[in-house]
Amino acid sequence: MLVNIQAVGFSAIDLNLYLDTHPTDQEALGHYNALCEQLACLKAAYQQIYGPLMSFGEAPSPCPWRWVQSPWPWEI
Repeated sequence: MLVNIQAVGFSAIDLNLYLDTHPTDQEALGHYNALCEQLACLKAAYQQIYGPLMSFGEAPSPCPWRWVQSPWPWEI
């Protein structure tokens, strides 16, 4: 699953760079938007199973700060 996230993310970055120089390419923009949607779904599914992909900015925490509430993977 993580490899799929990385592959789709790479493709989205590549199309993003292409669109910087070809901003009116509607076909590329359609592919980019589809990849962004696919990437969001993959990330959501991954995070449901394994937890946050990043340690900051993606998973808000209530006050007071909470680091880990569930067991670590090696504790299961």
